[in-house]
Amino acid sequence: MVWHKHYLLIPAAIVIGILSPSCKTKHAADKPQIIEKPAEMDVHVNENIEAVIKYASDNNGKINDSIRLNVLPIVESFYMGTDYKNVWSRNEEWLPLADSLFNFISNSQAYGLYPSDYHYRDIQAIKDKLENDSVAKKDATFWTKADLLLTDGFMQITKHLKQGRLLPDSLSLSADSSLTDKFFAKNLKDVLETNSLVNVLQTLEPAHAGYAELKKGLPGFLNTMDRRVYTYVVYPNKDSMALVKSLEKRFQEESFATMSNVLPDSLQFSELIKKVQKAKGLHVDGKISLTLVKKLNLTGIERFKRIAITLDRYKQLTEHLPDVYIWVNLPSYTLQLMDHDSVVINSKTIVGKPTTRTPALNSNITDMVTYPQWTIPNSIIKKDVLPGLKNSPSYLAKKGFSLINLKGETIDPYTVDWQKYSLGIPYKVVQGSGDDNALGILKFNFNNPYNVYLHDTNQRYLFKNSTRALSHGCVRVQEWEQLAFYIARNDSMHLKAGDSLSYNTDSIKTWLMNKERRRIIVKNKIPIFIRYFTCEGKDGKITFYDDVYGEDKMLRDKYFSNK
Repeated sequence: MVWHKHYLLIPAAIVIGILSPSCKTKHAADKPQIIEKPAEMDVHVNENIEAVIKYASDNNGKINDSIRLNVLPIVESFYMGTDYKNVWSRNEEWLPLADSLFNFISNSQAYGLYPSDYHYRDIQAIKDKLENDSVAKKDATFWTKADLLLTDGFMQITKHLKQGRLLPDSLSLSADSSLTDKFFAKNLKDVLETNSLVNVLQTLEPAHAGYAELKKGLPGFLNTMDRRVYTYVVYPNKDSMALVKSLEKRFQEESFATMSNVLPDSLQFSELIKKVQKAKGLHVDGKISLTLVKKLNLTGIERFKRIAITLDRYKQLTEHLPDVYIWVNLPSYTLQLMDHDSVVINSKTIVGKPTTRTPALNSNITDMVTYPQWTIPNSIIKKDVLPGLKNSPSYLAKKGFSLINLKGETIDPYTVDWQKYSLGIPYKVVQGSGDDNALGILKFNFNNPYNVYLHDTNQRYLFKNSTRALSHGCVRVQEWEQLAFYIARNDSMHLKAGDSLSYNTDSIKTWLMNKERRRIIVKNKIPIFIRYFTCEGKDGKITFYDDVYGEDKMLRDKYFSNK
């Protein structure tokens, strides 16, 4: 519908009020408003922006049946501060910044973002209409929608680049847990004043080297990414028939099976699984397994979600990490000691099993213990030790364990009626120090509520395994000796005038050689961060790790399931 010319001088808000008596009329942003003179366009767009924002405020952010502003309060605050002036066009012409923003949205996957989050299709449609339809170019409603969608998209981009899309967790180190309206307005004003979009947006990203390396690998990944949409297989699945059907459909999509209305029998299906396992480089046994399903689900689209999640995890860190710190990444089974952005120690680790997972945490190394004793955690006592004692009190001697009461006295296990206990026991179970101790010959303590620590191990042969989620929760470190010596040298280097140090690398070597149990207080406590990052960039390529605890899957289901 084209409006009659005598309506053109009526303020937009009044027109909307007149023409919106019921839900049968068009929404605020959909009423054509033809302006004959380009020089008069901006005045009408400004009036429309105010009216449409008011309409959206009354309709849960919607400006029509299909478009909702993602961050309406921020958009409203910005336009209120500019008297509702349009910022992306002038007199029926796009400003170069509008093209820059649209190009950024089009290519936002290079930042781990999704164009669909920033009105890409709607802006594209409006842009095409304004550039190719001479009547549409005179319609103030199109320019109004374009301005609002570009501003809303910009504000959402700044939020996602600065904060990410994940809700802050209890470990978040970032001080910017909430961004104010001033933050968003300042960024857009900076863009408008400097006429430079990308430079302003890039200042919002984390300065961490790991983030930069991961981003550096994105162009190559995107160029070769398989963008086909495959069936996502839910496993485990209580509905066994649904599982079989989804697997068969998934096999058909990758041409392992042909289309059929009849499900294969169990023998045929087993042979089909073997075929897939062989092609995927998996152990061939013809059985449905978590390993198989993980391999099938890790498509190009799902890998991109992993990248997006990991980039957002970097945004939850503080802007600047300490000069020296220990970084443990659970999915990669590695520990790195960072010293002024240089990796001075790179060690393999063994981390907790999925049933006894190592927690993500922040802490500081407080002390080291040579030839430590291992106090068995209550979870292990309940699961393993108590059943062993009920079977025979000799269980402790066979394992090299001692039974200690609350007074610190050693108790004879044969004097205790083990059958009366089920949930736990009123004793500590301790493994004495020595070469056979599960903690090895040195451990590193740091305060945490989970009773976990870093330590050596008496099962060093396990470091050769590619999958090393094997412990009860603590982190076993292959290069424990390098780490201990670094801590000793770091304490020596930062010794204050008049202060003294009770140990050095030589004394640690001596205590270890003599198998002495010593607790070494660390003066310069080194921060430790245990994190969960399932991919990383290196030399322009991205390496993916197993989502061993399913944490990425949980975030994928919560934040990216519709992508």
